[in-house]
Amino acid sequence: MDFITGIFGSLNYEVIFQLTFVSLILISGPVIIFLLAVRGGDM
Repeated sequence: MDFITGIFGSLNYEVIFQLTFVSLILISGPVIIFLLAVRGGDM
């Protein structure tokens, strides 16, 4: 049990959230371009 709490205690949640939001932003760019191409340019 101490091993599991040690792993979760040492995680830096701020870094995890920052990486998650940066990856979402990077993924959303191509997704928007793809949706624009599929819909013929009208949003």
